[in-house]
Amino acid sequence: MPERREVESFLTLAEELHFGRTAERLHVSTAQVSQTIRKLERRIGVPLFTRTSRRVELTPVGRQLRDDLGPAWSAVEAALAKAVEAGRGVTGTLRVAFGDAAGGQLLAGVAERFRQRAPGCRVEFREVRPAEVLPWLRSGEVDAVLAGLPPAGPDLVTGSVLVREVRFLAVAAGHPFARRDSIPVADLARVTVLRCSLPDPWLDEHAPDAEERPEAGLQELLTLAGAGAGVLPVGAHIRRYYPRPDVAYVPLADAPLLEWALVWAAGTASARVHAFAEAAADLVREPGVSPAASASRSADASRSRAGGAGTPVPGHRAR
Repeated sequence: MPERREVESFLTLAEELHFGRTAERLHVSTAQVSQTIRKLERRIGVPLFTRTSRRVELTPVGRQLRDDLGPAWSAVEAALAKAVEAGRGVTGTLRVAFGDAAGGQLLAGVAERFRQRAPGCRVEFREVRPAEVLPWLRSGEVDAVLAGLPPAGPDLVTGSVLVREVRFLAVAAGHPFARRDSIPVADLARVTVLRCSLPDPWLDEHAPDAEERPEAGLQELLTLAGAGAGVLPVGAHIRRYYPRPDVAYVPLADAPLLEWALVWAAGTASARVHAFAEAAADLVREPGVSPAASASRSADASRSRAGGAGTPVPGHRAR
């Protein structure tokens, strides 16, 4: 049977396809990684990687081993982590990420309640760009992310919906759309639509030719919209937290509500993650308490302009 170090080295190299980066992740030398891989290949009897001066690639046997071993190894690690958490309780450090100011405010409120329940656990906040959400979750860079749904993927778990809000369109202040009370979704076909790299089946359906900006952050996308490079679908809270003289926010009249929830990687969630998700769900159920109220207020204020759309989570009333 392969040793734990051999399995970790193989799976990490299979992901990175680079000995140097693999060594950095495992906190060992490049020579140690190379030696461990050679030992595993001798044990199996065939090469698992082809190596040149410029690239590292999996052989067919290596790809098969990665596909067969990866899920099983993740399950083993998850079982061990679960056992450790059960013995320690909710302690250690929880890393949660958000994408904008409203998300950060909501998570700060959740963290305050969470600390009352788990004073031995430290909460760290990280700001994440859209393109980083899925890689950070899958690599373990963070434990959970507050994200618009659905982030998609069978390897991800979604907690309770925390906020529901009307979809708006951010357009240049001088754009013809800026003079409207609302914009039918069908009109998206007439303009250039900007989007980030996060999955959004609704946007895929109604703006299949949208111009994806995978590395752009929110402020960059709003700047592009303000400069007339395209229009940007956003949630209602954006107009409250990011007012700009060059951008007008107009409701999308017949679009479904945008939902926000905590998301984490399946099979790796600790007791900390579950406890934090429970604190978030409890917080938004209390009227007048959640920092998410600002997003819900934006949604409620836009109902008359957006055909009645925009409802907060049940039990959560906007002030």
